[in-house]
Parts: sequence; C-alpha cells; structure tokens
Amino acid sequence: MTPSSAHDFDFLHGHWHVSHRRLRERLCGNTDWQSFDGTCAAQAILGGGGNVDDNLLHLPGGSYRAATLRTHDPQTGRWSIWWLDGRQPHRLDVPVVGTFEHGVGSFFADDVLDGRAIRVRFRWTDTGTPCPCWEQAFSADDGAHWEINWTMRFRRVATDAGPAR
Repeated sequence: MTPSSAHDFDFLHGHWHVSHRRLRERLCGNTDWQSFDGTCAAQAILGGGGNVDDNLLHLPGGSYRAATLRTHDPQTGRWSIWWLDGRQPHRLDVPVVGTFEHGVGSFFADDVLDGRAIRVRFRWTDTGTPCPCWEQAFSADDGAHWEINWTMRFRRVATDAGPAR
C-alpha cells in the first residue's frame, strides 16, 4: 500500500482545460446529463501542505467561478477538501476527507441534500496520466449504493496560457 502524502495532489498543479459532465438532478433516478467546459488553475499553498485551485465553469445557463481548498494532515495522512461556489461566496461546502492509495484518491463526507441526509464521495483517478479524472457521487443509503452525478476530465494546457479566465 502506498501511503498518502502531502504530494498526492502535485499532479494537479498547473493550468487545465476541464470537460464537465453532470446530472441535471440528483438522487431521483434522473439520467439526463449536461456537458460543459471550464478551466482550472491549481497551485501549492502552505509550503506544499495543501493546494488551491481557481475554476471557471461554463454552464449552459451562464458561467461562474469556484475554488477548491485542500489540506493534508501529516499526523493522519488524510486530506480535507472544501468547495467554495462563487455564487454562494459566504458558504463553504462540508469537507470531504480521505486518502490516496495507489494513485486513486477517495474522500467522503456526510451532508444534506434537499433536507435528507446523504453520503458524498469524491474520487480522483488516472492521476499519473495527462488526463486525470474527478468524480462526485452521492448515496442516500449510507454508501450501499452510489449515484455518480458529476465527472470532470482534465487536460493540461500550455504553461504560458496564464491564469484561468
């Protein structure tokens, strides 16, 4: 087993084009997927003990910005990940917490969706490739069944492209 470390997210540092795919509605049997593009610029913070990324998402109904904050706890080897949606700048989402094993990151949290308790999972795969992938899934039965509701495929852009626009 490869232990999780503060370098787990080093693959993400830099500038990216992002292909998003998400369900229009969640945990209701919906199968209508929406695709859109975006950008992401990620960098290390806290002397390498964390990272932050700036995202621009081009939803069909309009674009918005968001940020992800990740910190690594060297005592436990676990990462905490927070999402900040620019449309709700006063609210950080509940952090998902987890680790990487063999290049796959799995992170979990308890949250609420439309008044009901859910389990949230973020998963990072293909982290050793030029096109890493992130997915989000929700479970309404404490993880017995998962509905993947958002995927992001990253493709690195030239370093002279500047910050995400």
